[in-house]
Amino acid sequence: MLELEENIRLLEELKSKLQNLGESLWHAKLEEELSKLEEKTANPDFWTTNNEETKKVLSEIKKIKSKVIKYRELEKEINDSLELSELVKESFEEELLKDIIKSTKKEQRELERLELETLLSGKYDANNAIVTIHPGAGGTESQDWAEMLYRMYTRWATKNEYEVKELDYLEGEEAGIKSVTFEIIGQNAYGYMKSEKGVHRLVRISPFDSGGRRHTSFASVEVLPEITEDIEININPDDLRIDTYRASGAGGQHINKTSSAVRITHIPTNTVVACQSERSQIQNRETAMRMLKSKLFDLKEQEHKEKIEDLKGEQRDIAWGSQIRSYVFCPYTMVKDHRTNYEVGNVQAVMDGELDGFMESYLKQNL
Repeated sequence: MLELEENIRLLEELKSKLQNLGESLWHAKLEEELSKLEEKTANPDFWTTNNEETKKVLSEIKKIKSKVIKYRELEKEINDSLELSELVKESFEEELLKDIIKSTKKEQRELERLELETLLSGKYDANNAIVTIHPGAGGTESQDWAEMLYRMYTRWATKNEYEVKELDYLEGEEAGIKSVTFEIIGQNAYGYMKSEKGVHRLVRISPFDSGGRRHTSFASVEVLPEITEDIEININPDDLRIDTYRASGAGGQHINKTSSAVRITHIPTNTVVACQSERSQIQNRETAMRMLKSKLFDLKEQEHKEKIEDLKGEQRDIAWGSQIRSYVFCPYTMVKDHRTNYEVGNVQAVMDGELDGFMESYLKQNL
């Protein structure tokens, strides 16, 4: 019965935390905002006047409803678990107790995630994220490190039920990757991933050094929000150079037989994007244009920093002294974020996608 009593105390604690969250400005503001937006949709003129405004309002309603639904569902789950706990007190069914404990752990994780989402108040936090990883100097060592980071973010995304779509992939000569661009698709993807932009440093015994010496490698991570249709970015077609080429990487034989990959250069800014994820050249071109819009939007925002905080972050050399985080495999194990001083000793867990602690500490520091 001790196990049951401890679980009930935990459930009561979760219920109290959730109520506090609901009483906070976050939840009250959401429902008020939702009410105002739905009033707009009740106006007959709403559906016939400004198409862009209609899209924007409907998109915002969808985002808010998603948050409110999560809150209400979790509230019900916790109350259900408390009611079941009272039944177990009377009957003491061991299997039911195991189920309740399992459900409570799930509810605890959901509440932690909901609390974290309250920190995502940026204008573009709800958007998908476009991520590019580039290795620093060091050839195979840094290229292997870039691939390790790609795997780490893929695992984080999978654990958090995000979709990952590879957009461009350039394989390393011996191992690893020369560069990779991918999209993380889902609610708040950019809000979480913006904490990862910067230079990442690796210290380990190199598997490529026959002498077994310790090496330091660097890789940069660039994170941009996907620009949605309601954000206007004007691009003059005359300013673009569009090249097609045969795709490379993990596409099988078919992908290499046709010039389906697309590279677009925006000549005035010398901004280059490439996409080879689709079999169709038309689809790759559409995706590359979305990527270009995100990059040009980022450049525009950096020129007008008073509007919102810098999205891409300060550009530094991919080398010593510029890292935001260090991953040490030898002579001891530690991952430390140099911006927040948050650190953990289990390097392997981090490489397997356990990044929430780093993201949360960054978001709290940058409120």
